[in-house]
Amino acid sequence: MLVKQLLSMKETSGKPGIAAATIVTIRPEATLAEAAKVLCEQRIGAIVVSEDGKTPAGILSERDIVKQLGLKGPEVLSTTINEVMTREVQTCVTGDDAMSVLERMTEGRFRHMPVVDENGHMLGLVSIGDAVSGRLKELSAEKEALTGMIMGS
Repeated sequence: MLVKQLLSMKETSGKPGIAAATIVTIRPEATLAEAAKVLCEQRIGAIVVSEDGKTPAGILSERDIVKQLGLKGPEVLSTTINEVMTREVQTCVTGDDAMSVLERMTEGRFRHMPVVDENGHMLGLVSIGDAVSGRLKELSAEKEALTGMIMGS
């Protein structure tokens, strides 16, 4: 399964909340408190940090905020995202194999990856859950095909 298929599955999932094609971004000068509010309101686990809403400059996850709270206490919520975001954003393209994206996320211990075009502009965001769901659909289709061959249908 390819990343473009994962994005397509998200678009047709019919889940409540934000549209699958919507990429939630936040500016680097926003505070951690503002980011936490957006994450909560949008019911998402990570937010892409971007100056222009098109190109990722960083990424911030719920886990990043909790880590900062644990290290520095509640006063850290007034810190700007720019000070704590992950700057080395791992990205993928629509033609990447979903399994390789899943492996990269697992090895890098992160859960969200922006999908970008050849100019580095974001097309979407895939999560480790999206990649696992895609893999499960592949396995189910393979099982059905093998069962059909065995049963002769």
